[in-house]
Amino acid sequence: MNGFRLLLPVAAVSLRRRWPAFVGSFVALALGVAVMSAAGVLLNTTMGEDSLPGAPSLHKLVGFMAAMAGFVSVFVVSSTFAFAVAQRRQETAMLRAVGATPRQVRALVLGEALVVAVAASLAGCTLGLAVAPAIAAWLVDQGAAPSGFHAEPAVLPLLLAASGGLLVALLGAYAASRRAGRVRPVEALDEVAVDRKVMPVVRWVASVLFLGVFAYTLRTFISMPASMLADPQSRDPETTPQWALLFDVMAVLAVVLVAPVLVPPLVRLFTAPVPLLPGAAGLIARQNALAAIRRTVSTATPVFLVIGLAGSVVGGTVAFGDAMAAQGRAALKAGYVIEPTGGPGLPADALRGLAALPDARLTTASTVRFDGLAAPDQQPVPGHPADLPIPEDGLAVDGDLRTAWNLTAEAGSLDDLHGRTVAVSGDMARVFGWHVGDTLDARLADGTRVPLRLVAQVGRLLPHLPEIVVPREAVPDGGAVTVAYLGTGAGPGQVTAALGGSAARATAGPDWIGAHNDRTSRNGWITMLAILGPALLYALIAIVNTMMMSTGDRLRDFATLRLTGGTRRQVLRVVAAETVLVVATAAALGLVVTLLTQYATVLLIENRVLDPAQSAAFELPWGTLAGATAVCLVLAMVSSLVPARLALRIRPLDLASGRQ
Repeated sequence: MNGFRLLLPVAAVSLRRRWPAFVGSFVALALGVAVMSAAGVLLNTTMGEDSLPGAPSLHKLVGFMAAMAGFVSVFVVSSTFAFAVAQRRQETAMLRAVGATPRQVRALVLGEALVVAVAASLAGCTLGLAVAPAIAAWLVDQGAAPSGFHAEPAVLPLLLAASGGLLVALLGAYAASRRAGRVRPVEALDEVAVDRKVMPVVRWVASVLFLGVFAYTLRTFISMPASMLADPQSRDPETTPQWALLFDVMAVLAVVLVAPVLVPPLVRLFTAPVPLLPGAAGLIARQNALAAIRRTVSTATPVFLVIGLAGSVVGGTVAFGDAMAAQGRAALKAGYVIEPTGGPGLPADALRGLAALPDARLTTASTVRFDGLAAPDQQPVPGHPADLPIPEDGLAVDGDLRTAWNLTAEAGSLDDLHGRTVAVSGDMARVFGWHVGDTLDARLADGTRVPLRLVAQVGRLLPHLPEIVVPREAVPDGGAVTVAYLGTGAGPGQVTAALGGSAARATAGPDWIGAHNDRTSRNGWITMLAILGPALLYALIAIVNTMMMSTGDRLRDFATLRLTGGTRRQVLRVVAAETVLVVATAAALGLVVTLLTQYATVLLIENRVLDPAQSAAFELPWGTLAGATAVCLVLAMVSSLVPARLALRIRPLDLASGRQ
């Protein structure tokens, strides 16, 4: 106990001298808890909320937002607290040299971290409560949430965010304090100079584990087991980009954990021409980065997160959008798509006029609500649902749907789709264990029960069509015709004239597909921005925070350079060169992640979106990668050079002695 009391004055001096590091840790954790608590409050609010038609699932969208915010916060907070502890190696070395035990050092570090973490968690929860309403209002403005959606404060999300942030901060500080406590007193000062053993066995194991989870997640999404296909949104190709975020995160985790091994060769690669350049700034920056690997990794982590996540998510979103557009263009055969402009359905006179056109092939369709669809005579199959988990919309068609769409039957034939029959997607048939020839009991929204014979399983679900298709005569009341597909040799003017001024419009097939793809693409970008926006904004702020912490840790280095004859401009050149080196290293790691995730995205698209005859192009989002790198570089340069310039106004002797 006396030993701990003797360390209290040391802690007080450390807090006074190292206040920029503690402020940096406080800011990182407070903002991390704020992002997590805001997302958690919104997630709790979305329980039972309905999404707008055509919009992504609000609950899942906010769930992904909360998960992404937590993911980024964990890495930034843990690395920031570990960095703050690593900055104190000289003090730790001196404590060990004068007799402090490893246990006392750990207790001192954890006590300081606990005080900072508790204060930051409380501040973060308060800030999160203020941010959540703004995010909710943005979701409403973008059409991703229904009117009237608002954040409702709740204790549980705040408690989870605060306790999670507190735990991550203490784990980061504990890992760093163990490294410092294990240093023998005679090696303490040498440990201050150069980082050694930056890649422990646990980190290797975790990196390999997450890489394995990445491969397993990708394989799972490609094969789609019945347990996942049971969710209708998992079967919908338009939601695939959201699920792809999971293996994006796994790839980022794997690379960031192995970063201490990848950073040194990248630093050597980028600084290979340095000996040929005039001046010593590049050489000093190179040696600083190689000697302090932990500091380099800590400052590069938020930069890597911004570039890696932006490249992976934007690249994936663009690739999925292009694939959906190509699939739609290839699938639609109809020359025109006719939709009502007023009222619930197409007028009968408009349909008669279209049918009278030369060589007209007209297929009409209406929406039918199925409250249930099950095979009553089928034995329950373990792991397979027996009925629709939620009501689903189907399509009641009059005419041959194959004249409107290119559809391929995995089993059965669409020629038999007449009378009381039904065709479903192949994924739906696999989920429920249905086979061609089974009789299904359909329960309609009005309570009517209709027996339907399964005659076909459609191979690839199109995002423009529901999974259940029945002939119009199979349902007692087919409802109003909501869409018609027309194939004809007539020109646009003749088609418009055939409508006779009725409340209907005819759109050329390619234009209709383009408009649908534009709506889908807009929803996709809104979803990605909602999921990534708060996390990336936090990571950008973390770049500024860690760079300022890093600069504050190097005041003695600045003093040494000044006392050995270096000018202020030369010192600033060293700082700028090291900042560029950190950002370049992070950008290279971000490129590695983007390459990995983009390859996985192409595999997923070819197996879950496109027909087997089509292939997806492998393209990297170079513009996004360059833009993200430029933004990070500007922020990093400003947040490192401005504090360095201010510090250089202090006399070198005062910097060296710690009198600031």
